[in-house]
Amino acid sequence: MPISLADGALDALLCADLDGKVERVNQLASAWKNKNLSLRSGTRIRPPERPGRPDKPELLPPANVPKRPLSSRKGRIALIHAIAHIELNAIDLALDILVRFSGQNMPRSFHDGWLRVAHEEAKHFTLLRKRLAEHDHAYGDLPAHDGLWEAAGETGHDLIARLAIVPLVLEARGLDVTPPLISKLRALGDDQTADIFEIIYEDEKGHVAVGAKWFRFLCNRHGMEPANTFATLVRQHFRGHLKGPFNDRARSANGLTPLFYRSLSTAGT
Repeated sequence: MPISLADGALDALLCADLDGKVERVNQLASAWKNKNLSLRSGTRIRPPERPGRPDKPELLPPANVPKRPLSSRKGRIALIHAIAHIELNAIDLALDILVRFSGQNMPRSFHDGWLRVAHEEAKHFTLLRKRLAEHDHAYGDLPAHDGLWEAAGETGHDLIARLAIVPLVLEARGLDVTPPLISKLRALGDDQTADIFEIIYEDEKGHVAVGAKWFRFLCNRHGMEPANTFATLVRQHFRGHLKGPFNDRARSANGLTPLFYRSLSTAGT
């Protein structure tokens, strides 16, 4: 058992075995809840450049990852696999925040929030792996891309920038695209996968809220205006424009109002 939250998060981040990574996250969440861990390590912790991962899937440039129609069984398997890959990245990104920024003098509730995010992403990943198994597939059977981790790598030096890009750009995009996917899956009769996406969608609202809360906290700490700071950081660290249409209601309810992102978008609705 690690002695600190940062040590435990690093252990899970470095674990290349998928079952082991999920188990370490679950154990870490339980130990933290029961107050069996200190907040910070007694030694300086160096986050890895890359998380521990299995040999598969093969990582390709995003444009080279095959696209399949959702109407086919193969297309739905590819979708489940792609979302599983996103959720695995999300586990590691939440753990990386707990490791990389453990010395930033943030309140305990900051660490509570990001460990909860890691724990819920591990739940999502487990549900999706189970669904793949029901289709006689496993995570790693199909190629994927490394765009999420590369985007996060742009912000390893700055917690405010990391919060802007990961929860408030990348995770917020899930609030836009997931409801239409759920509707399409239900129309195709795939209620089992749609039910998993419903769980993911509801949890992701909270993840965006965690990001927005601490982004605003840090902006206030440093005397910066949140919306303008967000726009500046996105232009510096995110390639291209933000894509609409946006789920303004879900975004606003979780702390990300249109004032943050409208000027960064190519679509007004």
